[in-house]
Amino acid sequence: MSDATKHANHPSLPTEKVGILLANLGTPDDYTYWPMRRYLSEFLSDQRVIDYPKWKWQPLLQLIILTKRPFSSGAAYKSIWNHDKGESPLMTITKDQTAKMAEALKARYGDQVMVDFCMRYGNPSTKSKVRAMVEAGCTKILFLPLYPQYAGATSATANDAFFSALMDETWQPAARTVPAYFDHPDYIDALAKSIEDAFAKMAKRPDILVVSYHGMPERYLQQGDPYHCQCQKTTRLLKERLGWDDTDLVSTFQSRFGPEEWLKPYTVDHVAELSKQGKKNIAVVAPAFSADCIETLEEINDEIRESFEEAGGEVFEYIPCLNDSDSHIEALSTIVQENLKGWLD
Repeated sequence: MSDATKHANHPSLPTEKVGILLANLGTPDDYTYWPMRRYLSEFLSDQRVIDYPKWKWQPLLQLIILTKRPFSSGAAYKSIWNHDKGESPLMTITKDQTAKMAEALKARYGDQVMVDFCMRYGNPSTKSKVRAMVEAGCTKILFLPLYPQYAGATSATANDAFFSALMDETWQPAARTVPAYFDHPDYIDALAKSIEDAFAKMAKRPDILVVSYHGMPERYLQQGDPYHCQCQKTTRLLKERLGWDDTDLVSTFQSRFGPEEWLKPYTVDHVAELSKQGKKNIAVVAPAFSADCIETLEEINDEIRESFEEAGGEVFEYIPCLNDSDSHIEALSTIVQENLKGWLD
């Protein structure tokens, strides 16, 4: 808008730019009772996550589950907490990912872009980061849920929060969401490289690689959620990229919650079965997580490891998530650049 056409009281406007907003699941602000309770209440009240009727679920959640679970979950978070920085590992890693993404994308686009992150649950909220981007002059926002495989309980609810935040904006930015990237060649290559690098450092090659994905109720698959299929394709593409046989790796699912049947095989049970079958040396990788978190650092390295060792397993190797590795940042930067076409070329 030229100075000649501006209204006398027109507010000053910042230089237009494109926002790239990374989104992950979230983290409690602390591992003590009340921060844990607030976080768990927000997370478990999301009907994308637990879709039971509110009249049935909320009394059970608020009066029973949330009186006890913050203590056990808090203890688990305390065991992995980044005490030096006063935050969870997921927060630390997401900050590092964002800083490296900002560096990579600004090297290509300069001041035309603004890179930041938000959390679906807890802080920083999606709403606060959308507001900050609009205030900074972002007339376009590319929203990137950091979930390689799409699921209603992860990608969709992150998008829900993004769309909800846009509803509060007087001048809404143009918006795009990045689709699941489970089969993107650069993601598969980064995942394969992390496994090759990890195997190269091991004293002995594992008998099998357990590819453990976060679970979901089987009912969601029947309702049309593509997550299970995308997980299976990730494993197949990974196997092909590594040049392995079908017997070299297996897909499993972790993190069950509630009484329903979830996607099988269950990681915690299957690792014990592998040990009984004579596979005493295994490695585990978790491709559905873009950053190490409570489900990988505590669940895999504690509950799942314990199940394997109690069944007679001898060597249990956990291969970290891609986190802020150079190959992961390169893959995500490529995915972002592909989705910016038409906005920034």
